[in-house]
Amino acid sequence: MQESTPWKDKIVLDLGAGTGFHISHFQKEARHVFAVEPHDASRLLAMKRVAELNLERVSIMTGSAAQVWLPDKSVDIVHIRFAYFWGPGCEPGLTELKRIIKPGGTAFIIDNDLKYGTFANWVSRCANLVRNPDEVEKFWQAQNFGLIRIPSQWQFQNRADLEAVVRLEFSPELASQLLTEHSGTSVDYHYCLYYHQY
Repeated sequence: MQESTPWKDKIVLDLGAGTGFHISHFQKEARHVFAVEPHDASRLLAMKRVAELNLERVSIMTGSAAQVWLPDKSVDIVHIRFAYFWGPGCEPGLTELKRIIKPGGTAFIIDNDLKYGTFANWVSRCANLVRNPDEVEKFWQAQNFGLIRIPSQWQFQNRADLEAVVRLEFSPELASQLLTEHSGTSVDYHYCLYYHQY
């Protein structure tokens, strides 16, 4: 993200900010960071994080992807990571992005790569899988978003930690199958970075 659109002296919106993990990273260079989170408990934890780190130039706000309480054309960069923008169905949020992003501004949407890597293969085996990877990518292409695939991996210090995470992510039955089949302490886990300049 930084390579294509630096946020030095820019207004950044962290949309779906959760507990605010990424705020301090943006705040180092941004003119101001707005963090919007609809979940009350997570938003309070983000406020606590900002206060404990004594971060200036940060505002934590309620709101949602479809209703951001900021003026028209007020944001340079929007960062969205694993929140709301899953493909078809997120059109109200896309309309809101068009409203709040300044001309020349950029939206970045980070999602799991559902096509490539070990984790993508595991997700494809979920009985309740509701997203088709091809349909998701066609949707973003139709919205004029570019795509950068980012190879990555989970690396654990020990097998017990890997197993604990896999059991959090998948049903007990599927987790047991996956762990029986998979050896070692790392898992290929890739990302899709969707981006659009307004």
